[in-house]
Amino acid sequence: MITLDELRLIHDGFPWFFPAAAFVFGACIGSFLNVCIYRIPANKSVVTPGSHCGCGQPIRWHDNIPILSWLLLRGRARCCGRPFSVRYPAIELLTALLFLTCALEFGPGKAFCAMLFVAMLVASSFIDIDHMIIPDRFSIGGAVIGVVLALSVPALHGRIVPPGMDPTLGFMLASINAGTDAVLGLFVGSALVLWIGLLAEVVLRKEAMGFGDVKLLGCIGAFVGWKGAVFSVFGGAILGVFATLIWLAFRRREPLGSGPTMQPVAPPAGTCAPTSVEADAPSGEASPGLMGMPVPFGPMLSAAGLIYMLWAHPWVDAYFANIGEVLRQL
Repeated sequence: MITLDELRLIHDGFPWFFPAAAFVFGACIGSFLNVCIYRIPANKSVVTPGSHCGCGQPIRWHDNIPILSWLLLRGRARCCGRPFSVRYPAIELLTALLFLTCALEFGPGKAFCAMLFVAMLVASSFIDIDHMIIPDRFSIGGAVIGVVLALSVPALHGRIVPPGMDPTLGFMLASINAGTDAVLGLFVGSALVLWIGLLAEVVLRKEAMGFGDVKLLGCIGAFVGWKGAVFSVFGGAILGVFATLIWLAFRRREPLGSGPTMQPVAPPAGTCAPTSVEADAPSGEASPGLMGMPVPFGPMLSAAGLIYMLWAHPWVDAYFANIGEVLRQL
């Protein structure tokens, strides 16, 4: 078994090794997420059957290498020439880059937690885009996992053992504080979105936000705390406005009456044959939309949560600290 000292020697001698391993690992997880994104809404197993093309032929291992196989095969299946969407290697690349960022930004314990967070948000975001649902296994399950990880890895919420304190006692205190941060983030995040949705419903006189978004923000809050949850709500709203404006700009260029339709696509490596994808889906309701248009808000919340965890938390935390200082002086 490799010891911690040996891992340090590897890092010192080959500083590129662990970031490269994180990138490759992220690409492999991204390939698995493609399977989850396709199969979970259809209530199919993500384990069996094995990888096979839409024509029924099994996919060989050398044609199932994340990102690389799609490029070498030029986006088409070797067995029948059936095209595979560019979205599948894009998801693999996105996950790989986010895993690499986690490895570069955090220590080993927090990096592992952040990678798990990334995987859940990527899967739930693309399912929300495709079917306007957020499965409970990612929202509620993610919230539970976030609290458990906070208790096990206090560094997830920036809690460390104070210098000079007994390590066992210090870890217990850090664990309790991190667990408190996670639970507080869970309840503040979900309650904030719930109340915003209820107020918007009164103003608009119709449902304005799905309950799936409420549960998803609870999951985000469990991983990033209440400050990250608040940032995710308002940051997600800003991202949503930009996304809607971009969508409207492209929509205006379409000929009259040529609205978008859902076309069946060939499955990614590791999925079943793509008959019609019927959303006999898990619970997790869709957001009713903006200006009458159905808008998946989950991807916006997820993007804002990742922005906070990976880059924005120093500035956001300092902003809240300044507000607290002003309030104490009143």
